[in-house]
Amino acid sequence: MSGRVGSGAEQVIGRAELLARAGDHMSRGGSLLLYGPAGIGKSTLLRTLATQSAAAGHIVLRCHPTESESQLPFLALVDLLGEVAEQVADSLPAPQRAALESALTGRIGSAGQRDGLALRLAVLSVLRALAAQAPVLLVADDLQWMDPASEELLAFAARRVGTLPVHVLATVRTDTDPKGDGDLQERFLRVLPPPALALGVPPLSWPQVTELLSGWASMALPRSVLREVHRTSGGNPLFALELGRALVESGTPVRPGEPLPVPTSLRTLVLNRLGMLTAETRRTLLIASAGARPTLSLLRAAGRANAEGETAVAAALGLVELEQDGVVRFTHPLISAALYAEATPRDRRAAHAALAEAASDTIERARHLALAAPGKDEHVALRLAEAADVARGRGAPAVAAQLGLLAARHTPDKDADTAVVRRLDAAEDALTAGEAGLARDTAHEVLADAVRPADRVRAWIVVIDSAEHALADVDDVYPQALADAGDDPGLQALVRYELAWRALLVDGTMAEAAAEAGRAAALAAEAGDRRTELLALAFQAHNEALSGRPDAAATLARATAEPQDPQVAVDHNGPQYIRFRILLMSDRLDEARSTITWLLGEARQRGAVESEIVFASGLAETELRAGRCGAALELARESLRLVEDTGIALSPAYQVAALAEAAGGSVQRAVSLAQDAVRRAETDGDMLFLSRTLYALGHAQLVGADTHGAVRTLRRVRELEREMGVTDPTRNRWHGDLAEALVRAGALAEAQGLIDETRAQALRLGRESVLAVLDRAQGMVLTAQGGPDSAATLLRAARDHLGELGYRLEEARTGLALSRAEQDRGDAGAARLALEGATRTFRRAKALPWLELVAAGNAADAGGIGAGSGGTAPSPEGPPQGDPAKPGSLDLGTLATMEARVAALVLEGATNREIAASLFISVKTVEATLTRVYRKLGVRSRVDIVRLAARRRAG
Repeated sequence: MSGRVGSGAEQVIGRAELLARAGDHMSRGGSLLLYGPAGIGKSTLLRTLATQSAAAGHIVLRCHPTESESQLPFLALVDLLGEVAEQVADSLPAPQRAALESALTGRIGSAGQRDGLALRLAVLSVLRALAAQAPVLLVADDLQWMDPASEELLAFAARRVGTLPVHVLATVRTDTDPKGDGDLQERFLRVLPPPALALGVPPLSWPQVTELLSGWASMALPRSVLREVHRTSGGNPLFALELGRALVESGTPVRPGEPLPVPTSLRTLVLNRLGMLTAETRRTLLIASAGARPTLSLLRAAGRANAEGETAVAAALGLVELEQDGVVRFTHPLISAALYAEATPRDRRAAHAALAEAASDTIERARHLALAAPGKDEHVALRLAEAADVARGRGAPAVAAQLGLLAARHTPDKDADTAVVRRLDAAEDALTAGEAGLARDTAHEVLADAVRPADRVRAWIVVIDSAEHALADVDDVYPQALADAGDDPGLQALVRYELAWRALLVDGTMAEAAAEAGRAAALAAEAGDRRTELLALAFQAHNEALSGRPDAAATLARATAEPQDPQVAVDHNGPQYIRFRILLMSDRLDEARSTITWLLGEARQRGAVESEIVFASGLAETELRAGRCGAALELARESLRLVEDTGIALSPAYQVAALAEAAGGSVQRAVSLAQDAVRRAETDGDMLFLSRTLYALGHAQLVGADTHGAVRTLRRVRELEREMGVTDPTRNRWHGDLAEALVRAGALAEAQGLIDETRAQALRLGRESVLAVLDRAQGMVLTAQGGPDSAATLLRAARDHLGELGYRLEEARTGLALSRAEQDRGDAGAARLALEGATRTFRRAKALPWLELVAAGNAADAGGIGAGSGGTAPSPEGPPQGDPAKPGSLDLGTLATMEARVAALVLEGATNREIAASLFISVKTVEATLTRVYRKLGVRSRVDIVRLAARRRAG
């Protein structure tokens, strides 16, 4: 338990921010106290931080007190100093050496008693001697069990180490913030030398618990079960792992609506206080644990007449909390789960039967009725099916799926066909809720029993849809589905619609996708299936539009004509969403925003998670086009959080998030997101979104000044879209970026060819914004060829047109290109005005990456202006003035624009943060700029700049 910490580091999940904050504090010589409940992960963090300190050359000494040994005096001191005290013992005065040896060995000296003061001074002397060799870190895990004698010695040393590099890293088991509790602060924080920081370790989120369990190869649990593990564990890593192991070891899948099995180890941990309760109080708590939101009135209605007094007893023991509205809340979800698991099956059924009588909500009453009934019962099954309909109408498809599966389980064997339909309804609800694994498993159960063609085709379609974009993985399903469909036009329409998606995503052919969708629409119309007809027409219209076919408008009109289906209206593949996409392609940004905002609201209200993700990404994309980068970034991150929380693999969320980061967040994060999205699309064999994610990567590379990377990536997009048959340049809008990257790379002939080819397509389709962006690219080519006069005229018109269309980012980028052209013309005033206008637009748009590039004096790179010329755009304040360089003088004339402005603010006494705020750049950019200033002026620090200025004034 003592000595230096080893070098092996553990994988720590979900603690990056906490580790960063802790590591930063400790790197500045601070002591740290990590606090939180048992199992929350304090020890793992402590080991990680201690390992980092050891790797940095610290002397790391540690102890791990235990409850059983907490009354053994000086045991922690032995663990901490037992091995290292001998190294410095000879340098200690004799009384101190004797006192320390007595404490460490347990032997009493000749005087017959230990010298308390000598021992305190000895510990302090040892720490000082070690600190003279290297910084010392004392590590104490479970500080609450440290023996009082050792604790007092550490507190004495903590008050006296002063500026010595001696610090403490400790954990303490508590649910209370030590900074807000006088007793805890007096006991624990006093052991830590200042500056001391107390950090609470929070629970893990649902995605983090999922990641934790996925690290164990044996724990391949369904998403719905993982969510229940997170809820029951309260985000506690230890509890989550124990629950996961129990599930795997049981080998029995958890049925929807039933609680998780709680292992005996966790029951013992959380229920040791139950022995103090009467049988009646335990019965009341059991009913509360079986309820979704138990209240005192509900418990009384369930037959617990003394509910208030019994819950008050439980509250005094810390098992429950009574809220103001009468809700009885367990202090940890695991207490409720363990209490339920401890009960006998008979007692559980009795609790649910009581709640079924007391509950007023249709869904709650049906669920309790089902859990109270041991076998199959048509009355119960019917109530559950009705409750599923209610949940579906409330926008709770996940609940509807659980209720539907319960309904199928309680359906009598004589009604086998009804049970199949109920399972299929549940599978489709699970898909809507984003529970692809549950949907797929349920569909396969149906296929094992179902004989009716309609049921089998529905099940096959669930299997296909649950594969999301990895349709190549279910290629063998399509012929089986077609075989089951037979000659039935309605069933054939369903399968043909799925084949249309396969043609696009797997084969990457838009023409075949549109043709297959047309066949599906015709078959659906013949069968009177308006829902499938609408979906097929919408898909057909979108593919026709992207292929540049003139009949796309007529197809979309058929898709949006009455009668409409309410479900299809808010489907992310429905006519309204396709209408939104075509509005975006047609530069009708306001109408597009209005349409997608309504769709997003409807999807949220109905609980359609996949549609919500797609619509939030669509709204983010619209805001990006309009230059509202802050709003776009927030929406894109929200959409990405939904993807990560639900596990639904939706490439559009990653693509739009990457574009939003490149426009208003972090270019580095944009590149990382886009690279992840590209890998996902390649793994899934998803040709449709591979080109879109590659465009996002190429755009981020361009903004990040990786010209050659952008050229490589965007050339690949061009080849993919040619293979797919995409002719509309508004699908990805990569053409202007590739032309710009080619100009930067000096490939002017290729850039011109791309501009000419794309211009012909854009003119044919009337794509005004694309034409304006192509004019910008043309102006950049002309500037690079030495024709700034004609370039300036073209760029000025393009900038103004983009502003009229509402494309603010494109307007500002064109303003940067115009600024360079004006500079090449020799018109510094016009160049300055163009740059000022672009900067204002970027600032209003909150386009932080662009602002940083411009402010750093790299406007030529930021806007792709005059690539290869090496010039710097003029500052809005004009070029810097300075005397010719002379020894000992401050010559701002040798500095670039931004360098001179930063240096001038340094002379005014501004800090780096103040400079960053004044110039709308990051502190990191200020630091990099100052480094260049030091190099050019031949100085080493800010002080040297001030000194040079003083000499210049004196001379």
